[in-house]
Amino acid sequence: MSANQFKRYRAKAPIAEMNIVPLVDVMLVLLVIFIVTAPLLTHAVKIDLPKASSAVNVTKPEHIEFGIRENGNLFFNGEAVSIEELPVRFAAEAAKQPQPEVHIRADRHAYYESIAKVMAVAAKTGLVRIGFVSEPDYAAGR
Repeated sequence: MSANQFKRYRAKAPIAEMNIVPLVDVMLVLLVIFIVTAPLLTHAVKIDLPKASSAVNVTKPEHIEFGIRENGNLFFNGEAVSIEELPVRFAAEAAKQPQPEVHIRADRHAYYESIAKVMAVAAKTGLVRIGFVSEPDYAAGR
């Protein structure tokens, strides 16, 4: 037997090269997609906008000053009120546009229960902008 016959039956070695033809096909398809869609993304309408001053127009909505003393007395814009009157007053304020803010000024030693009741009544009547007012602590800045 000749040496050529043995070469024919010998197992072929695996190809160690990477086949990049599918990769090139995918890249060409993506390139075509981007070429077709790019003009659609850059389409804009030309508009001649008017010129205006850039001064800020600050309009502050009215607010409700609500006070709570240590003994539980309630004050609606400086006027003494009871907890039973609050739903009617808050509902009238909630109907206004723009809706006023409720600024709660509670005494340092006021019970949390009375503050929570006022907040619950305000939320039930539709007032959503509720804030607490406090005095600045000048000693903390040292």
